Amino acid sequence: ASILSLFLQRLISNPILALLETTKKVSLAGDYSQRAVPTGKDEIGELISGFNNMLAQIESRDLALEATRGELELRIEQADKANVELEQALKRLKETQDQLVNNEKMASLGGLVAGVAHEINTPVGVGVTAASTLREDTKATTVLYETGELTNTALKRYFGTCMQATEIILGNLQRAADLIHSFKQVAVDQTSSEYRMFELKRYIDETLLSLKPKLRNTELAVEVDCDPNLAINSVPGAMSQIITNLVMNSVQHAYDDGEKGHLRIVVEEQPDKILIHYSDDGKGMPPEVVKKVFDPFFTTRRGSGGSGLGMHIVYNLVTQQLKGTVNVFSKVGEGSSVEIIFPKKVAQECGGE
Repeated sequence: ASILSLFLQRLISNPILALLETTKKVSLAGDYSQRAVPTGKDEIGELISGFNNMLAQIESRDLALEATRGELELRIEQADKANVELEQALKRLKETQDQLVNNEKMASLGGLVAGVAHEINTPVGVGVTAASTLREDTKATTVLYETGELTNTALKRYFGTCMQATEIILGNLQRAADLIHSFKQVAVDQTSSEYRMFELKRYIDETLLSLKPKLRNTELAVEVDCDPNLAINSVPGAMSQIITNLVMNSVQHAYDDGEKGHLRIVVEEQPDKILIHYSDDGKGMPPEVVKKVFDPFFTTRRGSGGSGLGMHIVYNLVTQQLKGTVNVFSKVGEGSSVEIIFPKKVAQECGGE
C-alpha cells in the first residue's frame, strides 16, 4: 500500500501540485510567461499542456493589447497635437476672414463716401453758380441805382433774378443737406453694432439715397413697400449693410450694362417677427450657384472685381446680429429673391441689454 501510494503520488499528486503552484504564481504576479513543467503524455500531461497553451494565448493577447495601447496612446497624442494645430489654423482663418469682411465693409463705406461726395458736388456747384449770378446782377443793379438809371423794368427783372436764384440755391442746399444727413447716419451706423429704435421705411430710403450715385448710371428702378410708421428696435448699421449688399449684388450680377430692371423691397410686419422680401427681375441663378451663394469668397465674377463676400456678409449680419434667418430663391431667367426673417422680441431684448 505504501509503495502504491508513493507511486500514485508521484504520478498524479505531484504534477497537480506543481500545476497549482504555477497557477498561484500566475495569479499573484500576473505574469503569463510562466509555464507548468510537462510530466508526460497521459491525461495529467494533456491538462498541463492545455494550461500552458492557455497561458501562451493570454500572453500573446496581452502583448498585442499592450502594443495596441501604445499605438493608441501615440495616435491620441498625435490627434491632440493635430487638434491644437487645427484650432490655431481655425483661429487664424477666422481672424483673416474677419479682417477681409471688415475690409469689405470699409471698401463699401469708401465707395459710399466717394459716391456721396460726387453727388453732393452737383447741387453745391449749381448753388455756387446761382449765387455768382445773383451777385453779378446785384452789382449791376447797384450801379444803375447809384447813377439814377434804374428803371422799373430793370428792378422787376432784378427781383425775378433774386427769386429764381434764391429758389435754386435753397433747393440745391436742401438736396445737399439731405445727402449729407443720409450719408452721416448710414456711415456712422455701418461702423456700429448698437441697437436703437428707428423707422425702418425712412432708414431704407436713406440707405437707397446714399446708393443713388451708383444707381444713376443704371436703368434700374427701386421700389420700397413698407409701412412708414413701422419702428423697430434693432441694428440699423446691419440693416443698411444688408440693403446695400443686396442692391449692389443685383446691380453687379443680375443685369447687363444698360439693361432695364426693377428692384423691389417689401417689408411685412407680423405679430412676433419682421419679414423683408427683396427681389429683382434679372437673369437669375442656376441651382449650383444658389447653393453656394452664401459661401465666403464665392463669386461668379472673379475676374471682374467680385470679392465673393457680399452675400456672406448678409448671411452673417442676419443670423448673428438680427438673430434671424435668410434664404435665397432663384431660377435662370426668372430673377432672384431674398427672404429675411428676424424676430421682433429678440431684437427688443437685445436692445434693452
